[in-house]
Amino acid sequence: MKGKLTTASGAPLDGDQNSITASGYALLQDVHLTEKLSHFNRERIPERVVHAKGTGAHGYFEVTNDLSKYTRAAFLSEVGKKTDIFVRFSIVNTERGGPDADRDPRGFSVKFYTEEGNYDIVANNTPVFFIRDAIKFPDFIHSQKRNPKSNLHDYDMYWDFLSLTPESIHQVTILFTDRGTPKNYRHMDGFGTNTFMWYNEKNEYVWIKYTFKSDQGNETLTADEATVLKGKESDHATIDLFKAIDEGNYPTWTVYVQIMTPEQAEDYQFDPFDATKVWYHEDFPLIPLGKIVLNRNPENYFDEVEQSAFAPSNMVPGIGASPDPLLQARMFAYTDTQRYRLGPNFQQLPINSPKGLNVYQRDALMSLGIVGSEPNYYPNSVPDSPAPDPSYAPPAPRINDEAKRHQKPVEDIDFVQPRALYNRVLSDEDKDHLIANIAGHLGGAREDLQYRQTALFYKVDEDYGTRVAESLALDVNKVIELAMASDEERKKITMKM
Repeated sequence: MKGKLTTASGAPLDGDQNSITASGYALLQDVHLTEKLSHFNRERIPERVVHAKGTGAHGYFEVTNDLSKYTRAAFLSEVGKKTDIFVRFSIVNTERGGPDADRDPRGFSVKFYTEEGNYDIVANNTPVFFIRDAIKFPDFIHSQKRNPKSNLHDYDMYWDFLSLTPESIHQVTILFTDRGTPKNYRHMDGFGTNTFMWYNEKNEYVWIKYTFKSDQGNETLTADEATVLKGKESDHATIDLFKAIDEGNYPTWTVYVQIMTPEQAEDYQFDPFDATKVWYHEDFPLIPLGKIVLNRNPENYFDEVEQSAFAPSNMVPGIGASPDPLLQARMFAYTDTQRYRLGPNFQQLPINSPKGLNVYQRDALMSLGIVGSEPNYYPNSVPDSPAPDPSYAPPAPRINDEAKRHQKPVEDIDFVQPRALYNRVLSDEDKDHLIANIAGHLGGAREDLQYRQTALFYKVDEDYGTRVAESLALDVNKVIELAMASDEERKKITMKM
């Protein structure tokens, strides 16, 4: 950007370092002064409630394996086809100025600029989540944020909610291993977490899950290494990604899918639409789909990263939703928060704008004039005006159910996968780190909460619970008693402690 400095209306400026004054009094006629200050007062948009701190980069996705028999999505139609993408990496609960090395899940969101519209995969670096019903999400986040009275992070709030939400135990176990502190964004895997539908031209459909495997390797930090990084360089992951791309060391990920037929879903050993569980690879192996390459840094962080807006509801023909209750609510919540944060026309911003936009939405804040001057209603009599095409309708799975608040109680199956993680996946060193990380954090909470949460660890595995209890100097017999109790009984007992 070169040439004369101007006002926002384009008028050349005679100066920028001195206000127009008379005997020291600033004059209202200095429109540059008032414009500069008033714009400055409005520079900050609302911070994301979650995933506030992040970074991003441009790149492309290339199909490496033909799976077009499962989906009519045009951008997946043939091997070698490339689609422009933008990826935003983030950290969930950490505020914008916080350290990249916090123990927290990481976001891994991908926007595909396809010829049939934008497609977003709003993923995390863990394959499961804390809850399976989004009605719990505001409470979960409130418990992880600052105390409304002290404005401090609160161990009691943190563990109170988790200990009363036993389905969180799988994600909690993952979070307190070293996977809770990734080395950086380049050395981090991603997971779609939710289940999605793929359907083909015949409207035959399957259920799928996404996995992004870092070609740089999945590497993590120990708690001690993370603590050192927090004091040394709080933006270490942001710096690492920007520097790598700037130097031409482009990071890549291999994209895989797991595929489950509707018949398999009906007979599977647990609810395949439960976001607190993974599909076993031996039942549904990872099938290669393509490659993500990030090769261009943003030119302006605010325009391209801070204003980027992702939503699981951004789908294209060939891809649809599943009866995953967490996904169903996310499809509303993400677009709703973007309208609050960026305004009703956030899709018109260049970073969010699809390649083709034909809507009858008009006006409102920040309309950029890209929707044209044709009628803002449908049907209309204008020749060749945008019209819906019934051929794009996705399959309609049959539903036979009552519309009510279905309770999904915590069952033994909720402890099977974290048990397998503890016994079959984690090494002895991993377990040592897990126990130390939990004890270091849970140790800051009240004793009753320590007992209640440790009982859940014991329900996962006796060794797991016993080691946490011993690290916290808890009575193991009391922990066992609580582990044997029902959820309601456990709550009542610990509230009397």
